[in-house]
Amino acid sequence: MLFLLIKWIHVLSAITAVGANVTYGIWIGRASREPNVLPFVLRNIRLIDQRIANPCYGLLLLTGLTMAFMTRLPLTTPWLLTALILYAIAALLGIVVYAPISRRQMRLLESEGFESPEYRSVAKQSTWLGILVTIDVVIIVFLMVVKPALWG
Repeated sequence: MLFLLIKWIHVLSAITAVGANVTYGIWIGRASREPNVLPFVLRNIRLIDQRIANPCYGLLLLTGLTMAFMTRLPLTTPWLLTALILYAIAALLGIVVYAPISRRQMRLLESEGFESPEYRSVAKQSTWLGILVTIDVVIIVFLMVVKPALWG
């Protein structure tokens, strides 16, 4: 029963974290049509990331590792190891690259405005990085669900 409870928390965390993240592009796209609401949207996306999505990603790692240890699944199992490497990449990109770009985007929007070339450049970087991290996370979800035999 404990394993199933941990698995439920794991799946619920994945739904919440990934679900939140995949909506950000829609919110930003819609708000970009009305730039006066864009600061509000960007601040709230950041709030959702900090208080909901990112804690859920942390919970995913904790519950995932707990389930692996409970079932004695080696962390070197190819699909699991690949997913852990992709998780580390996503986390590093989020912390080291995306967070600073996101803060800069907000500052530029407030100081120079939506039409400034510098804001547009940083917003484009943010968009592409968001797409890259989303693809990374979708691959992780695939690996977790399908558990493919990747090599030898």
